Formats: sequence, structure tokens, C-alpha cells
Amino acid sequence: MALELTDSELSILLVNDTQMQEMNRLYRSKDKTTDVLAFSMRDGQYPDINPAILGDIVISLPTARRQAREKNHGIYKEIAILLIHGMLHLIGYDHERGRKEEQKMRRMEKKILSHIGCP
Repeated sequence: MALELTDSELSILLVNDTQMQEMNRLYRSKDKTTDVLAFSMRDGQYPDINPAILGDIVISLPTARRQAREKNHGIYKEIAILLIHGMLHLIGYDHERGRKEEQKMRRMEKKILSHIGCP
């Protein structure tokens, strides 16, 4: 595996834009929809309770559909991209920490997409 997390688990929630906007507002104080949110179980007060559980990934399907059309590829590829992005956030990658971290995260996203046969 590209991330070597074979004994790990996560949950995935697919929502609409209204639900995503509410979650983004509630948890990130951003009153707008977004494509993906990740909630890590490795952060917070008790990160060692069950290290096999990575956390939760929430994807807005309408946003994913729009982005797939804009990028001229299918919805399944866009969902794969968003899942990978969310998974990387769950294990500590964060493109919002600066340019260097963003580049590191983008390289890993490309590596994983290539690994799963999704150029």
C-alpha cells in the first residue's frame, strides 16, 4: 500500500452542499460549502484510544460533481481525489501550513493516485 495503513479504518460520509456548509460552519467557522472535510481521531484529547481508527471523511457529492465537470473527468475519479486528500489530512498532512507542506501533500496525492491506477 502507498500509505501502509492496512490495519486502519475510517468512515466516509457523502452529503449535499447544504449539509457540508453546515458542517464547515460548525467545525471550521467557514459559512460556505467545501468539497471535503476530514476529522482526525489522532488529534484532540485522546489520540491513543484506538490508533487503528483514522477518523472521518465527509465529501459533498454536488461539489464533487461540479469539480469533476470543471476538470473534465468522471465523478469516481473526483471522489478518489477527495478521499485521498481527506486521508492525507487524517494522517497529518496539511496544505494550509504553507507552501512547502502544500507541495509535499500534492506530491503524495499524485503518488497515491498513480499507485491506484488513476492518473
